Amino acid sequence: MSEKPGLIRRFFRLIAGFLSAIRVLVNLVFVLILVVVIMSFVKKDVQPLPEQAALRIAPGGFLVEQKTYVDPLTQILEQSSPADAETLTHDLIEAIDRAAEDERITSLVMELDFLIGGGISKLEDIGDALARFKTSGKSIIAVGDNYTQEQYYLASYADEIHLNPMGAVLLTGYGSYPSYVKEMLDKLRIHLHIFRVGTYKDAIEPFTRSDMSAASREHTTEWINSLWSVYTSRVESLRDLPADAINDYANNLGSKLAAHNGDTAELALSAGLVDKLSTRPQMMARLKQLAGIGEEGSYNYIDSGHYVNYERRMESLQAETVGDDKVGIVVAKGASVDGEQPAGTVGSDTLSDLFIQAREDDQIKAVVLRVDSPGGSAFASEVIRQEILLTKQQGIPVVVSMGSVAASGGYWIAMGADEVWASPTTITGSIGVFGIIPTFEDSLEALGIHSDGVGTTALSDFYQLNRPMSPQAKQVVQAGVDHVYDRFLTIVADARESTTDQVHQVAQGRVWTGEKALELGLVDELGSFQQAIDAAAELAELDAYDVEKVRQPLDFREQLLQEIANGQVGTFISAIPKNWLPSSLISHFYDFSKKLEFMTQFNDPRGMYLNCFECAGY
Repeated sequence: MSEKPGLIRRFFRLIAGFLSAIRVLVNLVFVLILVVVIMSFVKKDVQPLPEQAALRIAPGGFLVEQKTYVDPLTQILEQSSPADAETLTHDLIEAIDRAAEDERITSLVMELDFLIGGGISKLEDIGDALARFKTSGKSIIAVGDNYTQEQYYLASYADEIHLNPMGAVLLTGYGSYPSYVKEMLDKLRIHLHIFRVGTYKDAIEPFTRSDMSAASREHTTEWINSLWSVYTSRVESLRDLPADAINDYANNLGSKLAAHNGDTAELALSAGLVDKLSTRPQMMARLKQLAGIGEEGSYNYIDSGHYVNYERRMESLQAETVGDDKVGIVVAKGASVDGEQPAGTVGSDTLSDLFIQAREDDQIKAVVLRVDSPGGSAFASEVIRQEILLTKQQGIPVVVSMGSVAASGGYWIAMGADEVWASPTTITGSIGVFGIIPTFEDSLEALGIHSDGVGTTALSDFYQLNRPMSPQAKQVVQAGVDHVYDRFLTIVADARESTTDQVHQVAQGRVWTGEKALELGLVDELGSFQQAIDAAAELAELDAYDVEKVRQPLDFREQLLQEIANGQVGTFISAIPKNWLPSSLISHFYDFSKKLEFMTQFNDPRGMYLNCFECAGY
């Protein structure tokens, strides 16, 4: 009889069997991946557009210039991700503009229930595209169970606005209400050493005060009133409402509701904000009447995302190009941070690599840098500006197109360009500098933890956060902040052909709208992203050109997983219902999370920051 295997041998046999099973599973997964990829390609090739259909615009989450990077594998495995809550503004604009000239598109339907926000500048850009669409003679209809303030801005461009009889149009105006945490820090015995330049540089006030300063109240009131004026005047014009009708609606909502027995939908109809009160079946019947009956009993439509992707794919298959010359597009979206960073954050090394890539491409004759950033690290901002200057030195014009926000560090970056374009509602300026260094000596002492020791110089304990800052250390940091501010003024003065004294008068951390910035000489032109592209092409003396986004190349793994995420598997996962908080709460959580995200990325080598916290969300 053979001897029975021992315990150790049986254990290793078990391990070997386990590893063999894993190897088989991996092979099966790989085969499945290949099958899914092939199916994805095949499906894309066999799905032509309908001969006649409405274009469906149904943005979800927040309007953005660039989606936050999510690893493709995460996109596949998770039901939701940050990217699911973001819609690319320029994809919507491209879809609307293409549809205006496409005979297959008979009308446009806006379903806005899942749009949360993104800022009035992005809404204006989409609104301009909707206005161009209307000139084609095709109708626009908006349907919704409710309309938030930002949803309603887009809906106001429609020829018909339908509201659910149980719904409401909630217009609240703009406000800035930071949370002030000084007392909390005091209770925790945390010493926050603040160094700043600029009377209006109020990014640090939440850490140093318990209320808004007079200077902050002054300039914040000015710019939010300016944005609200744009909103109200535009909506009143589009809806043929009397002047100040929107302010009257918002300021007297309580009494107006009482007059309508609390019926928010009837009030919206009476105020001229909507055209019809329609249940969901009634809305669907109207859409079928407008666009015809489509699949599965719905109205006949093509989704904007599928429409744009199909049109782009057909163009690439036909390989028809306008010319060999190109205008490269680089996007700087998010807080500026030193080093390599994923999409959705402005990494100094990452953005620098994109400019290097553009300079090495013989076909790129001009670059448009789209900036949607409240700033961040002073060091990172200067690294990026130097790359812009180097690009210009090599004979490639650079034009900055400001999105919703190009403030503080975002404005510093813009000073490297040949021309700076903004929209009237862009938030810009905030030319100021601050530094924050916390120390925890009292907090630790309360826990019975003490610090003691020796050093070779008066600055030996400079970076010891368990010890108080010495007077000399404070002097060193403040001197650095003052120097960076002086450098900021010099950079702006040189770029804007002004003097540091003149720039100082409009600087000191003060925030301006794009319209006011033009008056003050802080930007060159007011215009859209497309107008900035046209300006860059003109600077490069291009008659015919293509537009190409400059992106970091993906490796094979990322390309493969990205294709899967955007293919059959991605479609399946995106169909899984997601639970949404009320839009207003999501908006506040989103803005708050962005501020917390930036605070966790304080990585400037010298602790010098150019940031406009209050600019988020506008």
